[in-house]
Amino acid sequence: MSLPTRSFGPVTRTDIVRYQGASGDFNPIHHDEPFAHAAGLPAVLSVGMLQAGYLATYCAEQFGPENVRAFKVRFLERVWPGDVLTCTGEIVAEEPSLITVELRMERAPGEAVLTGSATFAV
Repeated sequence: MSLPTRSFGPVTRTDIVRYQGASGDFNPIHHDEPFAHAAGLPAVLSVGMLQAGYLATYCAEQFGPENVRAFKVRFLERVWPGDVLTCTGEIVAEEPSLITVELRMERAPGEAVLTGSATFAV
């Protein structure tokens, strides 16, 4: 069974800096444009855990934060300011009291930036 889609963004530099402040990760590659350019990047890049947080939010909206039993992600691509991220999920296993969901976050159709899975109490 497929879950409804949910989009976040476009990701802004402010979103990235706010996440940096909350997480304590102040690596300048996420907020200092000249530093990012000197590292060979076209722009600052998002903190990977920001995307993981968006995906976790998507899950919590579907099943409730109190029901999360496991959550894992795999980072596939960098995320840049201006990207719109769309989350999808598919229930792949159902047990008497648990369900498992395969998760995907895309920047554009077919362009995954993050995948993962989660288990929820039902």
